[in-house]
Amino acid sequence: MIYLDYAATGPLNARARDAMAPYLGGAFGNPSGLYRIGREAQAAVDQARATVAGCIGARPTEIVFTSGGTESINAACLGIAYAMRRAGSGNHVITTAIEHHAGLHVAQFLEELGFEVTYIGCDGSGRISVDEFEAALRPETVLASVMLANNEVGTVQPVAEIARLVREYASQRQHRVLLHTDAVQAPGWLPLDADTLGVDALSMSSHKFGGPKGSGVLYLRRATPFRQLIHGGGQEMQKRAGTENVAGIAGTAAALEFAVAGISERTARVRRLRERLRDGILATTPGAAVNGCQVDCLPNNLNISFEGIESEALVAGLDRRGIAASSGSACSNSTWEPSHVLMAMGVPIRRAVGSVRFSLGEATTEAEIEEVIQVIPGEALQARAASLALT
Repeated sequence: MIYLDYAATGPLNARARDAMAPYLGGAFGNPSGLYRIGREAQAAVDQARATVAGCIGARPTEIVFTSGGTESINAACLGIAYAMRRAGSGNHVITTAIEHHAGLHVAQFLEELGFEVTYIGCDGSGRISVDEFEAALRPETVLASVMLANNEVGTVQPVAEIARLVREYASQRQHRVLLHTDAVQAPGWLPLDADTLGVDALSMSSHKFGGPKGSGVLYLRRATPFRQLIHGGGQEMQKRAGTENVAGIAGTAAALEFAVAGISERTARVRRLRERLRDGILATTPGAAVNGCQVDCLPNNLNISFEGIESEALVAGLDRRGIAASSGSACSNSTWEPSHVLMAMGVPIRRAVGSVRFSLGEATTEAEIEEVIQVIPGEALQARAASLALT
């Protein structure tokens, strides 16, 4: 199989597997236990917390381990918004129309809870407007959530610029606004430093950077107002109750450390492969067009629309040829509808329904890319013929 859906998930990194192994066997203790294997488990969690903090320029006490990116996003947005409203700071939230569904659906839930939510649009490249964001700020604003890099088209958002704007706004009006970013697609592809970004909260998902599924990270800057969502014991510094997933936490730390260490070489090589794939498809496949920014973007993400087809037909054809790609966000593949990201970008609906996302990984080879370039034209032609037969 030629795997080109790393934005959805990737294989478990060997270092992560090795780090997890002891806690899947004899070192099975509960970190809350006072006996030896409990203390050993707690030590593993503490070490992992320090490792993750070091990878993103944070303090260990600012790292909360979760069950994945979705929980991290939900916890940040709900926990901060609730805490700020409870303190009497306001009930207005700003987010973007191109967030992952984990972010959009939590924004909709906040509306059900009585919050007002403003959704910022984007331009044709998938980049949001800082001016539009600034215009949305108001005295009742307590939280803004802006993803760092889009999972469908790869466009990188001006999060650091927005953070500076938020701080200036807060300073001038003596009114605090907290900023969260969904950084799920970023580890291993973009530099991640909490202070440089200037955010108060940041969400990551372990399996996106070579760690295990079911494990994630929430960064909460020190003194950030927060109300925990999962209640029970006092785990995770009173921010997330429940017995810690020691194996998952250990694997997450090992995978993130590896992803951060090799970022420069990895991004340069994979960017070249992505550009070769893009240029090869555009040169050989009539009706193909790129969606999203190709400059300020993730180096491994390529979203292409194929005129006159439905993407599911092309993805199925590629699958029969041993090539794995995606017809959009992996979390929405159970429902057939145009990508909300492409719609927000103003992509015509007939182009949007024919979009395919190719996302490369560290293991992607030049030979694989060349094979995909050879296969795409014929499969696109067959998918177009199938679509015409249904009309």
